[in-house]
Amino acid sequence: MKLLKEQELQAISDAINAVEQHTDAELVTVLARQADDYRYIPTLWAAVLALLAPGVVWLSGMWLGTLEILLVQLSVFFILALVLRLPFILFRIIPASVRYWRASNLARRQFLENNLHHTNQDCGVLIFVSEAEQYVEILADRGIDQHVSAEQWQVIVDDFIASVKQGNTQQGFIECINACGKLLAEHAPATAEKNELPNHLVVI
Repeated sequence: MKLLKEQELQAISDAINAVEQHTDAELVTVLARQADDYRYIPTLWAAVLALLAPGVVWLSGMWLGTLEILLVQLSVFFILALVLRLPFILFRIIPASVRYWRASNLARRQFLENNLHHTNQDCGVLIFVSEAEQYVEILADRGIDQHVSAEQWQVIVDDFIASVKQGNTQQGFIECINACGKLLAEHAPATAEKNELPNHLVVI
């Protein structure tokens, strides 16, 4: 992940401050480098391919003894277990469903860890991005969720994902924050001055 510069982080914070002037919602942004280390995935692939190695040897017409086949399997396992951990290979062998599941779980943990479920009027909103998985999700507490449909959030998420895929994470955040701000100002307009939660981007 390309680390955001100080001025980029400040721009995101300023955008949150501006949005919260017009809504009772509390907006928190979280950027994760990746949702999981996926250590078990290379090990699983290496084990499966090592089990298939004797069949490949047999199909090639080679005749090996039991000890030699065992050595081939061990070699295949250890080599692949290391090679498949390389980042540019790892994310190509992880099923998309697994990547999104892990990112979604992390988003929900961040919602709780940042106390978005304890705001006044239940108006907490989380904008979560996991950059390695190119995953974006917006989670809203009850006070907001009853007014804003999943389809409305999804339009904003789709635009943000396009920005992340292009490497424009910071600009995507600001555009997403502003788009959320328009919805929040409409459905949860400001009734009092408050600031319950931090306005800076949380990087994990």
